[in-house]
Formats: sequence, C-alpha cells, structure tokens
Amino acid sequence: MLSVLVLGLLIGMQHALEADHVAAVAAIAARETSRRRIVVHGAVWGIGHTVTLMTAAAAVILFGLVIGEALAARFELVVGIMLVGLGGHLIFRLARDRVHFHTHRHSDDVIHFHAHSHKGEARDHGRSAHGHDHARGLPIRTLLVGMMHGLAGSAALLILTASTVEAPSLGFAYVGLFGLGSVAGMAALSALIAIPLGWSARALTWAHGGIKGAVGVATAALGLVLIADTWRLALAVS
Repeated sequence: MLSVLVLGLLIGMQHALEADHVAAVAAIAARETSRRRIVVHGAVWGIGHTVTLMTAAAAVILFGLVIGEALAARFELVVGIMLVGLGGHLIFRLARDRVHFHTHRHSDDVIHFHAHSHKGEARDHGRSAHGHDHARGLPIRTLLVGMMHGLAGSAALLILTASTVEAPSLGFAYVGLFGLGSVAGMAALSALIAIPLGWSARALTWAHGGIKGAVGVATAALGLVLIADTWRLALAVS
C-alpha cells in the first residue's frame, strides 16, 4: 500500500511537468515580476488540478460514472483552446501596451521593481510619480486553469487507474497524493520560471519582453497542436 501511495506522489510531480501544464502556468506567470507571486500561481494551479481530480475520482469510485474517450477528448480540445487564448492574450497585451520597468520606494523604505504601461501617453514622467496596487489574494484564473487541466488527458487515465483499486479509501489516497505531487512539482517549476522572469524585469526591458513574447507564441502554438491532434483523433474514431 505504501509503495502505491509513494508512486502516486512521484507520478503527480512528474505529471505537473507535462508541456501543456507548463505552458499554461508560464503564460499566466509571465505577467508577474514578483518571484513569490509566480510560485503562488504554480501552487494554485496544482490546487485547482487536485480539486477537480478528487471530485471526478469521487464520481468514478463511489458512483461508478465513466469518463469515456470521447468526453476526455472534448476536455483536451477545451484545454487546447484555452492555451491558444492564454498565449494570444499575452502576445496581445505585449503588443498593445508600451511597457517599461522601473523602481519606486514605499513608505516602509523598501524599493520595488514594477512593470508600468504608458500606453497612449506622449510626455515624460518621473520615476517616483507612480502609484501602484499590489495584487493580493487567490489568483482565480490560475485556479480555473488548473481545474480544467484536471479533467483532461492523463488525469482522466489516473482516475480510471484509481477506480480499479479494491479499497475506495486507497483510491482516494492515491489521487490525493498524486494531486499533492502536482502542487509540489508545479510550485518548484514556477520557482525556476521566476528566475529568468525576475532577472529580465530587473535588467533589460527588451529581454523581459522577449521572454514574454516567446512564452506567448509557444503557448499558443502548443494549443494549436493540441487542437489539431484532438481533431485528428476524433476523425479517426468516427
């Protein structure tokens, strides 16, 4: 039993590193310059992913519901569309906004780096003349993206595997540890993503814009590939 649970945890950590998961979180995190906030996005993605997995596992294990290939393929298609939207939105914001990075000092005498848009402005500005709102709270969009990923692809296969375990409690524990592994794996990956994003935001504006542009293009391209593969599979089945 212990070996099965440990396996679930390790597979969950590996599952977080799938290309579509990494692309989605990177596209969302690319709008942040705070390393802490980027890691929060990764962990919240994992939480949303786990919530959906546990809910679907309950439906399968307790009520015998079936997630068929056709339904799983539809979820994959939605994930592909979502990736195109995330990547496209990042590219759109990058092209729309005239963004630069600067420092400012708060009343606590702590210096912060910020991305600041001057879209539509024609005059110069002072470095200390900006007011900023610091985002707090749960990033709902990241949570929803994680929940959607929890319904697609290999996650559906995981639930099917858990449903074959004789004891329902062991099946739930397996899915729970898989989810915990995905939280840990994505949080760790987000910490790595934060390094180039944080460095480029503090060093060169063009470098940060280039990284964001690359993430946006890669995310949208991966979404298109996923849509094409899902569509091809649907045609083959029909």
